[in-house]
Amino acid sequence: MGYRDVDQAMGVRNQPVDASETMMKSANSPASRSRRILAGLLGAPIAQSAAPAMHERAADALELHCHYQLIEIAGAGREELKILLEGVRRLGFAGINVTFPYKEAVLELLDELSPGAESIGAVNTIVVRDRRLIGHNTDTTGFARAVAALVSASPHGAVAIIGAGGVGKAIAFALAGLGVSELRIFDSEQTKAVDLAARLEGHLITRIASNVENALRDVVGVINASPVGMLPSLGSPVPEALLHPALWVADAVYSPLWTPLLTAAKAKGATVMTGRELAIYAAANAFELFTGFAPSISEMGGAFDAVMAARYATSDVA
Repeated sequence: MGYRDVDQAMGVRNQPVDASETMMKSANSPASRSRRILAGLLGAPIAQSAAPAMHERAADALELHCHYQLIEIAGAGREELKILLEGVRRLGFAGINVTFPYKEAVLELLDELSPGAESIGAVNTIVVRDRRLIGHNTDTTGFARAVAALVSASPHGAVAIIGAGGVGKAIAFALAGLGVSELRIFDSEQTKAVDLAARLEGHLITRIASNVENALRDVVGVINASPVGMLPSLGSPVPEALLHPALWVADAVYSPLWTPLLTAAKAKGATVMTGRELAIYAAANAFELFTGFAPSISEMGGAFDAVMAARYATSDVA
């Protein structure tokens, strides 16, 4: 099932409907190819992000000129975010991606939300169109593309998600679109889990777990959608004793690519999925929203892999 199929199955249209039709039709014209694109990423910490390499490589392959700027701001409040987004609006950005911890905080500062982003209650992509800021969520579409084969190949059963923040919400909607029958939700802030369960009402059965042990009881799969395990964190959101060969385990974190959770899960014989595919597919969908051009997945994947290889050249990873 492709990323557009997931949205259609849920009645959510999160595909790049705001991309310029004229731009798409004139993709081979010299004028289109000479366009300069300014994009970026807002969040903290983001120094390890592979997004600049992926977007700039994809643009090069299309003979476009793209600069992707990291906008690392820690602890920004509403007024500071408002000023930052006003700069995005005025300074010629095609759009920006948004990551932890601002995927929910930016919602009220945007001019418009796509139906998908509004349902989810989180944004990871902001597109500038006619000086209006339009929020989208390509975490949902990206994760759906990444995990579809894993879900379809696994036994029918409940799936657990650890973390109900911005990326957790997006992943939960992706799982609903893929036909997962039941979702166990755990977050250390229970109000987040309650909010996510309410948003998913009518899409799938949800159960709020009081702890990780209850979330993983008799599930077929588990996804880490929390920042636990992201550098500099060296922790795991799931105790090793709960991992076993019949389980599939996915992690939204990709820095490091092999998180402590995935390393332990693989050692226990579980089927694992790193954050690589989510990062690549979410970036590809965002790139299309920014530019109107469908990027090469292989080019973006190559850029991602080069960043990871350079970063962990001396690491002993699985």
